[in-house]
Amino acid sequence: MDIRRATTVSELTAAEHLYDGPARAEWAERFLAAAGHLMLIAYVDGAPAGMVSGIEMLHPDKGTEMCLYELSVDSAYRRRGIGRALTEALIEVARERGCYDMWVGVDRDNDPALATYRSAGAADDGEFAMLTWEFQAR
Repeated sequence: MDIRRATTVSELTAAEHLYDGPARAEWAERFLAAAGHLMLIAYVDGAPAGMVSGIEMLHPDKGTEMCLYELSVDSAYRRRGIGRALTEALIEVARERGCYDMWVGVDRDNDPALATYRSAGAADDGEFAMLTWEFQAR
């Protein structure tokens, strides 16, 4: 397994089977151009097998933290440590960038995700509620 930061639109679109929906080239370009946005892709035999995306968030009173935005491992490659390795790779990037912490929101009933994050050293800090505002696609 090889984990690399995605730096091109073609790398992002080649990994679209790991996303919730199809990748759009214009969105991939914006993602790559956005400061603090990054995606690490795990390759097995040259094929994208998993990905993790992170977003740096800067606070005027705290400094910078990393949000683990999304983690996905292709079903054919699960239970091989790829999710943990991707999480640990993002932790390393966050440390290199001087982030004071990294966090992720997880549904309480998502046992595979909880196990992955805990195996990478995450601690549960209590209840988490996520509220969303949905907008029409442009």
